[in-house]
Amino acid sequence: MAELKTKQTEASVEDFLNTIKDEQTRNDCFEIVKIMKQATKADPRMWGPSIIGFGNIHLKYASGRELDWMIVGFSPRKQNITLYIPGSLESYTDLLGKLGKHKTGKGCLYIKKLADIDRKVLQELIKESSKNAERSG
Repeated sequence: MAELKTKQTEASVEDFLNTIKDEQTRNDCFEIVKIMKQATKADPRMWGPSIIGFGNIHLKYASGRELDWMIVGFSPRKQNITLYIPGSLESYTDLLGKLGKHKTGKGCLYIKKLADIDRKVLQELIKESSKNAERSG
């Protein structure tokens, strides 16, 4: 079985965020760190070279594969800020309906900037999904 490339590292979250050239994105990412830290009660850690994760969970798949993963996380990508939310986002349609301008993918929430969304709703979504992940993990 191939080794997982995305693993928790000792790299500095602050140093990574300070490399973001776009000031708005950089400021939004520092704010997302605060929101996720408050919602999860976990410190931010780098996972691989470009993902910031919070908390740890041991996952076991039906295939027998096991891995350690972050509970929630995000990454500033070229097109948007990608937030990694555990579980099925379909479980949170009420919160997503109140969130504001966003797109979703399988376990991912995509936003352009924090000004497009309701931060309190985002924090609630992170808090709820984190609790559910910890209970099921």
